[in-house]
Amino acid sequence: MIIGGRRAFFFLFAGDIVAFVVSLYLTLWLRYWEVPSKATLSPYVIPFIFLFAFWALVFYSAGLYSKRLAFFPSRLSDALFKTQMANILFAALFFFFIPAFGITPKTILVLYLIISLVLIFFWRLALYPRFSAHRFRERATLLAQGTEANELYEEVNGNPRYGIEFHSRDNKDTQATILVVDKASIDETAINDLTRKGRQIVAFEDMYEEVFDRIPLSQLGRAWFRENVASADPFRYMFAKRCIDIVGGVVMGLVTLVIAPLIYIANTCEGSGPLFIKQERFGRLGTRMMVYKFRSMQKNIAASGEWMDEGGNRVTRVGAFLRLTSLDEFPQFINVICGEISLIGPRSDILGLGKRLAEALPYYEARYLVMPGITGWAQINQQYEQDHISPQSIEETKVRLAYDFYYIKHRSLSLDIVIAFKTIKRMFFRLSNW
Repeated sequence: MIIGGRRAFFFLFAGDIVAFVVSLYLTLWLRYWEVPSKATLSPYVIPFIFLFAFWALVFYSAGLYSKRLAFFPSRLSDALFKTQMANILFAALFFFFIPAFGITPKTILVLYLIISLVLIFFWRLALYPRFSAHRFRERATLLAQGTEANELYEEVNGNPRYGIEFHSRDNKDTQATILVVDKASIDETAINDLTRKGRQIVAFEDMYEEVFDRIPLSQLGRAWFRENVASADPFRYMFAKRCIDIVGGVVMGLVTLVIAPLIYIANTCEGSGPLFIKQERFGRLGTRMMVYKFRSMQKNIAASGEWMDEGGNRVTRVGAFLRLTSLDEFPQFINVICGEISLIGPRSDILGLGKRLAEALPYYEARYLVMPGITGWAQINQQYEQDHISPQSIEETKVRLAYDFYYIKHRSLSLDIVIAFKTIKRMFFRLSNW
């Protein structure tokens, strides 16, 4: 693909593993003040192989292989530091609880933390940008109009790591070798003529989706839904997803039973109000269902279809913690076990708010064609306004909808697993910043 795709991912992954290995070698060199021999290295090989594999998984879960972090160094530095600190903490617990390896590397772990941070930062912030930047960017033309086309134009031209650069917005640029085309706005005869002239034709919607990991809403239509939603999901996917939901629902139920008394006491200290709230929500194919959550706001105004900032409603201090950790969602284990909600899928809407959004946004109700979930692709990717953890405007909801349709198009067990890991990561980092 033009953007880089899997090749860039594996290049970044290989560099991280090399940094992990070299960090261990240098740590042992400094610890014993001599070049590590085979005898020195051998006690650490097997345990650190397990740690390297786990650390790489944590990096992936933390989004350190995503395009978004790769393109924003300021965010990358903070994410790298926090992730590597968490990795070292896990390593300390690993050696403490598994004494079978016969080593307790306290000094080594401290040295490794310092050295690995230096090498990872050097690799990620200095070497990788230099190696991954394209010295020659193919000349391209963007034949598309509208807000989403402007987004793509600015994003691609603003970052040298993309392998192309837009030089014009019309087909008069005869030097362009790539044409990114909104096929709905140009007839097939013209496309064939451009192809015969030796130009590569790339669909605008494919380029937009690859860059932003969401669907351009301007490209939606009956043909899109017939192609991406009409066919039934494979049985093996639905079976595996259902098994995971049942196990996850049981775990959520056990956690709910343990924390409910503690939340009740905390709520009582802050003020009056019920422990749970109930909300009528939309389910799959627009069905209605009743869900329960731990109360996180002063009043249950959201059920009437208002945004959080409307009507003077505010999140309580206990509720803020519940939302940061997503513990307010755990009473929905009943809906998960009953098969009304999945762990992963487009977020279900409160009845009143869902009706308002369906009236305001075309194709909005199409997100109910798949089973809703407690967390989803939008929740791990979308950046909301400060202090918000959910959409609080029509514009934010449009972006969420674009992410939801991406999930609907690409839904699979592997994507569900990615969402699950990144949800855990998001909960961890939200709590660490609280």
